[in-house]
Amino acid sequence: MGASDFAKLPHIGEAVRRKEDLRFLTGAGQYTDDVLMANQRYAIFVRSPHAHAIIKSIDVSAAEAMPGVSKVFTGKDLEGKMGGLPCGWLITSTDGQPMKEPPHPVLALGKARYVGDQVAMVVADTLEQARNAAEAVVVDYEPLPAVVDMRTAAKGPALHDAAPDNHCYKWAIGDKSAVDAAFANAAHVTKLELVNNRLVPNAIEPRSAIGSYNRASDEYTLYVANQNPHVERLLMTAFVLGLPEHKVRVIAPDVGGGFGSKIFLYAEDVALTWAAKQLNCSIKWTADRSESFLTDAHGRDHISTAEMAMDKDGKFLAMRVHTDANMGAYLSTFASAVPTILYATLLAGQYTTPQVYVEVDAWFTNTAPVDAYRGAGRPEATYLLERLVSRCGWDMGLGQDEIRKRNFITTFPYQTPVALQYDIGDYHACMDKAQVLADVAGFEARRKASEAKGLRRGLGYSSYIEACGIAPSNIAGALGARAGLFECGEVRVHPTGSVTVFTGSHSHGQGHETTFAQVVAARLGIPVENVDVVHGDTGRVPFGMGTYGSRSISVGGAAIMKALDKIEAKAKKIAAHLMEAGDGDIEFSNGEFRVKGTDKKIPFGQVALTAYVPHNYPLDKLEPGLNETAFYDPTNFTFPAGTYICEVEVDPATGVVRIDRFSAVDDFGTIINPMIVEGQVHGGVAQGIGQAMMENCVYDKETGQLMTGSFMDYAMPRATDVPSMKLDHVVTPCTHNPLGTKGCGEAGAIGSPPAVINAVLDALRPLGVKELDMPASPPRVWDAIQAAGAA
Repeated sequence: MGASDFAKLPHIGEAVRRKEDLRFLTGAGQYTDDVLMANQRYAIFVRSPHAHAIIKSIDVSAAEAMPGVSKVFTGKDLEGKMGGLPCGWLITSTDGQPMKEPPHPVLALGKARYVGDQVAMVVADTLEQARNAAEAVVVDYEPLPAVVDMRTAAKGPALHDAAPDNHCYKWAIGDKSAVDAAFANAAHVTKLELVNNRLVPNAIEPRSAIGSYNRASDEYTLYVANQNPHVERLLMTAFVLGLPEHKVRVIAPDVGGGFGSKIFLYAEDVALTWAAKQLNCSIKWTADRSESFLTDAHGRDHISTAEMAMDKDGKFLAMRVHTDANMGAYLSTFASAVPTILYATLLAGQYTTPQVYVEVDAWFTNTAPVDAYRGAGRPEATYLLERLVSRCGWDMGLGQDEIRKRNFITTFPYQTPVALQYDIGDYHACMDKAQVLADVAGFEARRKASEAKGLRRGLGYSSYIEACGIAPSNIAGALGARAGLFECGEVRVHPTGSVTVFTGSHSHGQGHETTFAQVVAARLGIPVENVDVVHGDTGRVPFGMGTYGSRSISVGGAAIMKALDKIEAKAKKIAAHLMEAGDGDIEFSNGEFRVKGTDKKIPFGQVALTAYVPHNYPLDKLEPGLNETAFYDPTNFTFPAGTYICEVEVDPATGVVRIDRFSAVDDFGTIINPMIVEGQVHGGVAQGIGQAMMENCVYDKETGQLMTGSFMDYAMPRATDVPSMKLDHVVTPCTHNPLGTKGCGEAGAIGSPPAVINAVLDALRPLGVKELDMPASPPRVWDAIQAAGAA
């Protein structure tokens, strides 16, 4: 079945109410911290108060003598019994050498390298006893100078012996000589320096894990708030603990938000699993919010310089970019891929720029590890490019819309100069719809009305593109991926015709239990209510790579479609036998099998029952049962795209920015459930507004202390900060997956930050403000206005 036929099926495009919401809204969800195991004890981690320090000694005697304490583990207890935490993507430097990959111990050995680094783990009968004992652990630290700023990292004290200059890698893509030649002959060059601010993910549910061990079967079970349980198991068994994979079961039950921060293998998960066998008990740990601020992998944190070469008419000739990327103290699971493969390859954007050259330097600093956060490289690329494009328009005397329209790609497939090939899109249509939705024609009148009140009004554009469903595995492997990037789906038809789907994708708010059920129900012609979806359990699901990078429907859904192909093919043979016809004469649609050219037909349910009660069955040709599994490895990325337009009003007297309206037009290909897609865009835009307007993770440059370690200091968007949004879609179905889908989970967070900042700068340009880094908080905006006025 092709994507065009799939899009016409019943249930596809319907705003089916989410099946999973009943249990969430009635308190019936089960999160990791809700799980209570037999013989369960509790863990508390002792964490370094220093950003950089030698650990001279750890005295656990007083703590272990306290009531209820089972054991206090330190790095010495784990040394030689397990490996360090692995990085899942190898990057090769421009000199041909592999990236510096220092050891990442599960519990700190010899040194603590950031505030929050885990130094010891206390296990006790109760949480209170564990907390009390943790305070009694005495660690003798010798503080060292801290390195926080990437720009001075090379001159700072070394975090790791393997990287004496704190440099992890230098990586590049593109034809440098061709780019330099284009710049030499350009009529105009626009240059921009900008910062992509560090963020703390802050999912509603903090990280949590329970490690347990069964002596009778020599099997481990890890309950964990994680987005990809099979990958967690693979990394933990094969690379750290050296355990047989089939002896470890990882269960990720309901997960209260992830946004990338729960993709990774964290030290706590390994320590709990290993210690469960040592103590022959179950051990639970749940982070408090302060721990989450300190130890969850952070996002973004780039400093970049970007230049665009243009001809006299504003046509792009070449782009040149240099980015410094902060890795934090250690390489997290996918950290190395974010500022390289997932960032630089998207810097062509929606534009026909003939040549692009990007160079990235990655640095170690005494800060929490930095890794993928909603969008993972794509928001960083879009922010840089869309800020630069708007600046090009202003420099050339062209509107933000006109500079984009002059350079949009119009012919597909399109090979970019930075590796990716876009299969399809319609960027002009997205722009046109967005301008109507935003009432751009009425903007000047609104601007004059604001000025009459002493306020400044601005309009900001952002035309983003992203790459989702990283693929194919062989290409990803050649680029450094240390795992496959396929997905698995199993469709189990029961004798009564109801269906259970087992998917390697994981849902943590995306609505998979509804969307995947719609796909199956549409294909088999059965009610959505008759389809259940199982995920998040390595003991029940054959395999899977999890959920991240907006891959679920396009990769996980495609695997389910391949399994349904097998179901349909077998079911047609059963139906042909029942109706005494040839296999090739059977048609299947709307839940019925028909013999071509006749009125003979039987329902899907009858075929399902026959498969399990094979009294009248072609046993010489078919096995009983109706259960199929399929793996799907995409042949290319999918490329969602769109145009966002933000309109703001700024009070120059206070620096307060108010987002007056926000319009978004996205091309997600085939849309399964428009209500769920709309919710994903709303959530993504809210996160993007958070980064653009208020969120900012700050470390003290001298001590390495986290200055924004609570909601008192780290501002998150509230309901009043998020405007009413107008949304619409352009649909160009993906050409290489059977559903025609592209992915929607990250788009809002990718496209919105540059739209907001471009709007603020558009408002402030008459006041002489040319540059402003995120977040556009009132003090920053006010300072920029004052500095421009004094210049």
